[in-house]
Amino acid sequence: MSHNIKNKGLFLTLGLFLMLAFLANLWLGSVHIPLVEILYGITGQEVSKEAWQYIIVDYRLPKALAALMTGSGLAAAGLMMQTLFKNPLAGPFVLGISSGASLGVAIFILGGSFLGISASYFSGSWGLILAASLGSFLVLAVVVSVAARVRDAMALLIIGLMFGSLTSAVVSILAYFSPASELQRYIFWSFGSLGDISWSGIGILSICYGMGILMAFSILKSLNSLLLGDLYAQTMGISLKRNRLIVIIATSILAGSLTAFTGPIAFVGLAVPHLIRQLFNTANHWVLMPASLMGGALLMLICDSIAQAPFHSFTLPINAITSLLGAPVVIWLLIRKKRLIF
Repeated sequence: MSHNIKNKGLFLTLGLFLMLAFLANLWLGSVHIPLVEILYGITGQEVSKEAWQYIIVDYRLPKALAALMTGSGLAAAGLMMQTLFKNPLAGPFVLGISSGASLGVAIFILGGSFLGISASYFSGSWGLILAASLGSFLVLAVVVSVAARVRDAMALLIIGLMFGSLTSAVVSILAYFSPASELQRYIFWSFGSLGDISWSGIGILSICYGMGILMAFSILKSLNSLLLGDLYAQTMGISLKRNRLIVIIATSILAGSLTAFTGPIAFVGLAVPHLIRQLFNTANHWVLMPASLMGGALLMLICDSIAQAPFHSFTLPINAITSLLGAPVVIWLLIRKKRLIF
């Protein structure tokens, strides 16, 4: 009973901080806008300046929603991967999905001249999104095909890492022969960004995100059984092959779509499930999954607020901020708890 009361208190605290972080993310930026005007803007009321209305509704609100979905989606994918592979170092990108997206973007930006395809055919960010989506879903098709033939989850993990190495090698070769301007464009994409997403992008991303999260919640009971071992799960009537396939597809949809729209954002999917396990002191996925969603969204909102360097014109790489902020917290928690809860 006391454990349930503690969990309810932690959920309420997370929810409160999440709401505050969301408002802070909308409020902080290179242009100072009073908080009351922010509240007017997101509730559909008239804002005193037309420029503020545009900044709030067409830039900051989509960016904050993208941060919510990116953080929570990557955290959910990381939790499923760590449970499936029973490996605390597994993350949403171990199957090579992110590497596939990177390969698609690298071919689009760096390899266009070799293939006779100009990046100008697909102007703006949609060309990058399309290239990243094609790359990630191509790798997804290969991984699902391999997963149907390989029974050992650890073998599948190693195959995923090999996919990542292969795609990284191709990207390195393309980068070596590319001019500096194209290489710079690719590097900026690899930094990750939440600011380039429009409302139409949010709509497409929401569909992919919703599919992935629904699939994740459909197998929470199976994830709990997998923690007790494959044999125990089978005696409980759990189909290992079916659940493994659901985890792979859900993770691929989440990681692939999020990488396509925001770039390869590391650390969140790996670290947030560990932070939540240490905080809630449980391995029950009925608690861990919603808590990871909230924790991932909270971490991404905080990191994005810092990355946009409030009241300055420049923006820091979001990938660097997630690691700079998150890694010390994970280290501190592990030292404080003296053991890894997994």
